[in-house]
Amino acid sequence: MKVSSYVIAVLFGAFVACSLYAGDLRPGTPAPDFTLSYATKDTIVFNGFTLSSHIGKSAIILAFYPADWSGGCTKEMCTIRDEFSDLTTLGATVYAISGDYVYSHRAWARELNLPFVLLSDHKHDVARLYQSYNEETGFNRRTVFVIDKQGRIAYMDLQYSVATPDSFNKLKAALAHVQ
Repeated sequence: MKVSSYVIAVLFGAFVACSLYAGDLRPGTPAPDFTLSYATKDTIVFNGFTLSSHIGKSAIILAFYPADWSGGCTKEMCTIRDEFSDLTTLGATVYAISGDYVYSHRAWARELNLPFVLLSDHKHDVARLYQSYNEETGFNRRTVFVIDKQGRIAYMDLQYSVATPDSFNKLKAALAHVQ
């Protein structure tokens, strides 16, 4: 059977893209691009947030979390809210991501007075790209990524915890070194 070089190139490219995004994310690698709907405490936007359109403006924090309205997630988002001025002083913009719909995001952001965007990844496609989806539970895992102004992953914490302030303090320390 004869296979054209074009078919081989396409298959090889697909293999490389899948292998990079399926488990090879590490500091220094390009952050996978995505587009998601989002909500803030004041609005819902269905047209979407595209990561690549925000690259270069500031460091970006992507905070994956399991679900709106849960205890651990409320604690995590309230910590980010309460420390928001420190994060912006360090040059970061925060985007939190869960599988909840934008309607839940808006109500929750309003309830907690969250000053940042909540992205809706209902099918968990983005969470899968970022190694942040738990197949067993069907929810995002609690993970944090910092993306630098060049669009590369500068920091990642795949075991982010809200049990102590340690994970948040590590995030702030990493931001202090991001250009």
